[in-house]
Amino acid sequence: MDWLANIPLIGSPIITIIAFVVLMGIVVTIHEYGHYIVGRWVGIHAEVFSIGFGPTLWSRVDKRGTKWQVAAVPLGGYVKFLGDRDAASTAASDELSEMNAYDRRRSFPAAAVWRRFLTVLAGPVFNFILSAILFTALTMWQGLAIDHPTVGEVAPLPYENPMQSGDIILAINDAQVTDYQTLFEAISALQSSGDLGDVKMIVEREGQPVALAVPYLYLPLVSAVTPLSPAYKSGIEVGDVITGVNGVAIRSFGELRTAVEASQDQEILLEVWRAGETLELRLTPEVMDYPNNEGGFDQRVLIGVGGGFYFEPATETPSILTALEIGSKQVYTVMASSLNGLKHIILGKISVKNLQGPIGIAQISSAAVQTGVFDFLFLIGVISTAIGLLNLFPIPVLDGGHLVTYVYEAIMRKPPNPRFLQTVMAVGMVLLLSMMLLATYNDIMRL
Repeated sequence: MDWLANIPLIGSPIITIIAFVVLMGIVVTIHEYGHYIVGRWVGIHAEVFSIGFGPTLWSRVDKRGTKWQVAAVPLGGYVKFLGDRDAASTAASDELSEMNAYDRRRSFPAAAVWRRFLTVLAGPVFNFILSAILFTALTMWQGLAIDHPTVGEVAPLPYENPMQSGDIILAINDAQVTDYQTLFEAISALQSSGDLGDVKMIVEREGQPVALAVPYLYLPLVSAVTPLSPAYKSGIEVGDVITGVNGVAIRSFGELRTAVEASQDQEILLEVWRAGETLELRLTPEVMDYPNNEGGFDQRVLIGVGGGFYFEPATETPSILTALEIGSKQVYTVMASSLNGLKHIILGKISVKNLQGPIGIAQISSAAVQTGVFDFLFLIGVISTAIGLLNLFPIPVLDGGHLVTYVYEAIMRKPPNPRFLQTVMAVGMVLLLSMMLLATYNDIMRL
């Protein structure tokens, strides 16, 4: 996707639209394919598999009689099963009564409860599977840091730095380093003492110990920029070194954090070193709800940059089982953090402004495209998990609402009262539309 951001004459709005369509197209297609394929496995016939809504741009009918189509509005998709009145799987009772025995057996409304349950559940499950596959593949691609801190790629700095790729870190200021935990402890000790000048380091290079004097390891080097944040809007890039705030020189990421927090969301002037040039960028920090270690949120003044060492740790490719474990845990982490954030919004502990709507997702998609394939694929995994989770909410118009009615039907041996079902579906639709409108309003206000 890096090529997309570099095509001449294509502006940000076009990139935003393309990125959003590609992201949602992948996520929705996988979701709907889950419904389709599991429905087919349990004997339910799909009449239409549509990517998008509205007028049909392209279609074909396969040997099973399913019409595959691409529609004009690429903002979703659906599978219409035999016996459905619409894409929401509303039963067409009049049509069902006129079906022959063969078609009736293949219809969705006449299928056994367990068949319908599995067919509906498959959509969100396929979203989770897609996310797990993506997170696993990205873990394999990125690799895992070698246990003993070893230098990989070294970032350019505005300071003299004798560190080389392949150096194995043995000690920092006489503190022995055996793993990343001891490395972090040694750096924390320097931070606490206020000693942010050159660091005495012993490394193993070509089998021999070598003494080096290197810059403080946790410089105000930008390792990540949050999409739509003040830093992103001001033009800060990954690899920038922030050397001053409001005319005061800084030498650590901790000093940058302190200076931003002291600004109290007032405009600040950053002095930025970028590839040998010095830039001055103005931005206004924002007060944001930030997750803490206790499962809650704290309000912090942030500009939206992440820090890290100025060298990439040397990595090794993990086994497929290790990568799969990490990828699966990432799916759980996204789900847990999403539910935790939603809970705090409902309880009024954090602002509803944290909700992202379609415009916000489109902007984040555009930002991810322009930072590289890795970030865009990771975002697809996050959005796929979020959409799978949202669809499991027990709201009648969503998959979760249908699953609740099937459980009721299985227990009570009869479907819910049609009038009651219509009422709760209407209420569910109002709730869902209200949430979407609120999220879209937030998006517009951010613009």
